[in-house]
Amino acid sequence: MTSPYTTRPESAGDVAAVRDINLAAFPTPHEADLVEALRADPLAWLPGLSWLAEAPGGELVGYALLTRCHVGDAPALALGPCAVKPEYQRRGAGSAAIRAALDAAREQGENLVVVLGHAEYYPRFGFTPASGFGIRPPFDVEDKYMMALALHPARPVPSGVIRYAAAFGV
Repeated sequence: MTSPYTTRPESAGDVAAVRDINLAAFPTPHEADLVEALRADPLAWLPGLSWLAEAPGGELVGYALLTRCHVGDAPALALGPCAVKPEYQRRGAGSAAIRAALDAAREQGENLVVVLGHAEYYPRFGFTPASGFGIRPPFDVEDKYMMALALHPARPVPSGVIRYAAAFGV
């Protein structure tokens, strides 16, 4: 099935639209504020890893962000926030943005992505429990919600505790 959404990396003119998508998707401004804090952190923000999904009429409706984190001492990526305007949820916009972000990370030579999220949603992208790689979050969470994806399975995957960017507050 072909997605009706066009995807592209965030540009300088998209900052307000990204905030609008996050404000629409979540009940509080926490995620929108988190994106702005990550954007302002040169140790976390990576060019080309903030992706948007555009509906056929040109409206920006979905968003996925990958930022720098570490597993043990090795660089990795954290997926999130991911957001979709409510009227476009469950229609493929989020999946389109996530797939595009993961493809961009793979093309940039990144190897590991971690995500804390819905155990029924993220496996469709290849995520499995992070514990299977020996990866642990820095907080208590049920194993099925902390997942990891090796973008290049032939390459070694680091193990250890995840160190998130400071904006995450963990």
